[in-house]
Amino acid sequence: MAVKTVQDLIAEGVEGRHVLVRSDLNVPLSDGHITDPGRIDASLPTLRALLEAGARVIVSAHLGRPKGEVKPEFSLAPVAEALSERLDQFVPLAGDVTGEDAHERANGLNDGDILLLENVRFDARETSKHAAEREAFAAELADLTGDNGAFVSDGFGVVHRKQASVYDVAQKLPHYAGGLVETELEVLEKVSGSPEQPYVVVLGGSKVSDKLGVIEALAPKVDQLIIGGGMCFTFLAAQGYEVGGSLLQEDQVDNCKQLMEKYGDAIVLPVDVEVGESFDKNTDHRTVNLDSIPAGWMGLDIGPKSVEKFSEILGRAKTIFWNGPMGVFEFEAFSHGTRGVAQAIIDATSAGAFSVVGGGDSAAAVRTLGLEEDGFSHISTGGGASLEFLEGKSLPGVAVLES
Repeated sequence: MAVKTVQDLIAEGVEGRHVLVRSDLNVPLSDGHITDPGRIDASLPTLRALLEAGARVIVSAHLGRPKGEVKPEFSLAPVAEALSERLDQFVPLAGDVTGEDAHERANGLNDGDILLLENVRFDARETSKHAAEREAFAAELADLTGDNGAFVSDGFGVVHRKQASVYDVAQKLPHYAGGLVETELEVLEKVSGSPEQPYVVVLGGSKVSDKLGVIEALAPKVDQLIIGGGMCFTFLAAQGYEVGGSLLQEDQVDNCKQLMEKYGDAIVLPVDVEVGESFDKNTDHRTVNLDSIPAGWMGLDIGPKSVEKFSEILGRAKTIFWNGPMGVFEFEAFSHGTRGVAQAIIDATSAGAFSVVGGGDSAAAVRTLGLEEDGFSHISTGGGASLEFLEGKSLPGVAVLES
């Protein structure tokens, strides 16, 4: 990656300088409490390195989708509290994004101090499709750093978005890649370049349409492509199975047929499924073969025979990329498929395979199910960004750093 890094910035000298860091702190909340702090923890190394070097750090980030309006439930206040605990120093939260309070607090920073701006998506210009609006907002963000500022892009989960705090602001300030972005790109290059064979990809999640691009990009490169989650039922329908009330994208059935005809045995589907009478954690459920899904019942997880089949394939792999849960892992009755596949990947990793969890719901599942994070070679912080990178798409937030 031909870009300057945060270590280059530190070597140039950051004492007395304001450094704007775009982090990805978009963590899940329940009743105002953070349920998965993974992205916060991933942001810490870059922040610590800058603070220890004497920078005056200003952090920008988003939370949820407030759609350009100030909504208290999307405030970064819980994140500021979590950062304060982890950094062992007070992290104040500005009362606005680029307004009077943000400027006063930024001007008052001393060397080694840190400030968190309020949710950048409280300003509609952050995600505007009009370049001039984004650029105006980016200029306001850059102004917070004064005359000798710098920008560090460390929010890998947003680098696939052409947004003001990710893309446009990099054109306003000397720009650098943070340690997290560096690591993510190096890891994904390893699995997309010349991965050690056998190379196995596991895809789950709900919609085939979300994964078509990555299936097309990866199928020619992999030894086997395992498909589970809600998206598997569109593939099963393409094979002629009745899928009951399971999630089905009828407009994608022909695409699935074509993929299976093109790649044959490389695409691996479940052989049994766990079905429920309704989408509820306490619903009646049972394990059935593919030809025995009851009318109206919905497939909510892969079955134990499928876990066994997938585990055998993963046990032979030398490189593994996993994106998307195998079922509704949030419900105990339908968590066994995701847990079983994740454990198989952990076992393969301990035997020498290189494994990457492609962020998003997969990373959340690892933590929710209490699995050992160190059991995987790498857990990405960016689901969408990871997939777009593997599809071969240019990531705007990375491309702008190369200029």
